[in-house]
Amino acid sequence: QVEMVESGGGLAQAGNSLRLSCTASGRTYNTYAMAWFRQAPGKEREFVASINWNGGITKLSDSVKGRFALSREKGTNTVFLQMNTLKSEDTAVYYCAAGRNTRVDRSDEVHEYEYWGQGTQVTVSS
Repeated sequence: QVEMVESGGGLAQAGNSLRLSCTASGRTYNTYAMAWFRQAPGKEREFVASINWNGGITKLSDSVKGRFALSREKGTNTVFLQMNTLKSEDTAVYYCAAGRNTRVDRSDEVHEYEYWGQGTQVTVSS
């Protein structure tokens, strides 16, 4: 069993920063591809950022490119989403995901990930 633990959500003013953390623990025999998705009320879950198993490849959605950065602690299943210059439209529940066999060219797709966290709320006030 793999457990996903997220932290770092909360309330921020527009223009400020937040940092989310996520760790996959338990029966993790390898380093996994990991990602963040988000879901705002009344909207579908959308891709935010992904990082491959060794941290060599990251992908960001167009909506956060230039403002967010995703990194991972080397050799572990712990990732950090640094969110800068936050906007009100970044308000959502953010979900961390991990995948054993995630394809790099499809790392922005929900079904590429087997393990999901409970989600952490990010609220940006304007």
